[in-house]
Amino acid sequence: MAKSKVGDRAVYQPGASSIEGLPTTLQMFHNHPPLMAKPHWHAQVEVNYIVRGTVHYRMNDHEIQLRAGDICLFWGGQPHQMDDSSEDSIYAGAHLPLVHFFRMRLPLDISGRLMRGQTLVTSATDAADNENFARWYSYFRSGHLAKAEHAVAELLLRLERIVFEPYLMLPEKRENPLNEQAHPQSSRSLARMCDFIAGNFLHDIETVDIARAADLHPKYAMNLFKKCTGMTLSKYVNLLRLSRAQAMLMRDGANVLQVAMDSGFGSISAFNKSFRHIAGMTPSDFRRDMRVLTAMNVEAIRPPMRRPAPQF
Repeated sequence: MAKSKVGDRAVYQPGASSIEGLPTTLQMFHNHPPLMAKPHWHAQVEVNYIVRGTVHYRMNDHEIQLRAGDICLFWGGQPHQMDDSSEDSIYAGAHLPLVHFFRMRLPLDISGRLMRGQTLVTSATDAADNENFARWYSYFRSGHLAKAEHAVAELLLRLERIVFEPYLMLPEKRENPLNEQAHPQSSRSLARMCDFIAGNFLHDIETVDIARAADLHPKYAMNLFKKCTGMTLSKYVNLLRLSRAQAMLMRDGANVLQVAMDSGFGSISAFNKSFRHIAGMTPSDFRRDMRVLTAMNVEAIRPPMRRPAPQF
């Protein structure tokens, strides 16, 4: 088990402009990973490529150590925490909303196991990955729409190639394989449902609305989504709302009731119940703990005050 270094390093914090606050937006990164003082969650599939050094994750029911050259994918909806990394570590990758994830031609067996909490890990990488992840990040951040779209398309193709090389699903579990022949149409239907949810999750939406957007019967839509993701449609909608809410709670002067309303919850009781289910604490306790951790982190990295030179 890795020894945590959280107390010695800058701590990651959820925020309105971060992955939690923008749960339907694809984002790329290429940097030294900040450690996490507490587990967090978000409504995207996370892609990590370890450029240099090592990182250690605590997942919902397992731990994983990643080394330079490893690629991993996992569902960010499970609470997870990067609690250790080497001083020289650099990682690159992306946070993929489900509308992008289901654009990929991954076998349903793999996508289903990811959504149920397993982590895909492969070491079948090469020198081109170092250059490509850096270029994709550069294109994505360039402000040039065509370059950004090209970067996303290349990244998704690279991730599809994972299935042609050795990979592991951790922790290893016995799974009943899904019907892969239905995959192309199923993926298109899933993507259409996720696209509709992304644009409407802050409003009062019903299963029939989601199914209609994908030209599906409501019962079939519910069964398909549950089979492929391990979640009900309502749970996914709630996860998007909760991801946004945890970011909003970090704002100065945030009011829990207002956050609940602005995140799409119809009542404070429904918000508290859903938040406690995933975070293990109330929104108020989460806000308090994160602010304490933030204050401790700021104090820890603040440079010592210089005393004025004595006057003679």
